[in-house]
Amino acid sequence: THSPKYGAQKGSGADDHKIRTPRAIFSIVILGCIANEGYVNRPDEVEEYCIFNRNQNACNYGVAMGSLAFLSCAAFLALDVYFPQISGVKDRKKAVLADIGLSAFWSFIWFVGFCFLTNQWQVAKPEDNPLKEGADAARAAITFSFFSIFTWAGLAFLGFQRYKLGASSSLFSQDYADPNQDPSAAPAAASEYTGYTGDTEIPANMDSSYYDSAGYQNQDY
Repeated sequence: THSPKYGAQKGSGADDHKIRTPRAIFSIVILGCIANEGYVNRPDEVEEYCIFNRNQNACNYGVAMGSLAFLSCAAFLALDVYFPQISGVKDRKKAVLADIGLSAFWSFIWFVGFCFLTNQWQVAKPEDNPLKEGADAARAAITFSFFSIFTWAGLAFLGFQRYKLGASSSLFSQDYADPNQDPSAAPAAASEYTGYTGDTEIPANMDSSYYDSAGYQNQDY
């Protein structure tokens, strides 16, 4: 039989998928908004510039975040599928720790990205985009960057709960043995209590005044 999976408590997979799916969608939305509508120009210009204060680094950061985050989501989804097949306790522990670490890392990256994009959007000059092209896409990228902070943080929290459950339970140890199936846990045959089986009959030469119930002779005073 297979030993219990480290950190694979009941219901954890369903909770993870509820967050992993929106997280992947957020990444695609941010990537699409910046890649498709994140570059604008003035009516008298030919070259297009980043909509976030014409700062190319802001658009590059958003595109890189969206692309790498989506690939990370795909990798985590593959890990969720493969996780029940991992039999080694150390390997399962490494997988859970990787989930926690990367999710916390991406939550921080999205926090930095949200602050960066918001700041560059606020200081952007209206004359650089008089037709306000791509304004909705820019605001959508900022909004979904904000949501991504909490989706990745939520996965880090769920991963930590899985780790605590696995670390605190002996069921997730390779040395665990079921007492009902362990012969060494059974009591020795010689130590079993057999009860008192001595002869309790009254000897024939015992005086008739002997009381069976108490074992005392009647005394006349």
